[in-house]
Amino acid sequence: MLPTENRLRRREDFATAVRRGRRAGRPLLVVHLRSGATNPHAPGESAPPTRAGFVVSKAVGVAVVRNQVKRRLRHLVRDRLAELPPGSLVVVRALPGAGDADHAQLARDLDAALQRLLGGGAR
Repeated sequence: MLPTENRLRRREDFATAVRRGRRAGRPLLVVHLRSGATNPHAPGESAPPTRAGFVVSKAVGVAVVRNQVKRRLRHLVRDRLAELPPGSLVVVRALPGAGDADHAQLARDLDAALQRLLGGGAR
């Protein structure tokens, strides 16, 4: 389970990540990342936590399949939160093929997308 402080809930936050962030597409998912814009010189202000949200449409499958995909993605993102800059907003959108994919395939696509967004991969 993703901790409460790391969950993206508000519509405005989703919109900010999607519209103003960078995007990396893979065959099973699309990852939107809006890096944290915090002021390190602000007195007494700690860096906000990285927050993640998920979009799994009906095109992925029936409700059971969609929930399974969301659970897998939450688990994968939870393990990768430390790699992301503090204060970042991450939106992971599952594509229709994600319903048929296993855990390892989702992990591979998520890692490749995050690596590209964080500057480690070529376009």
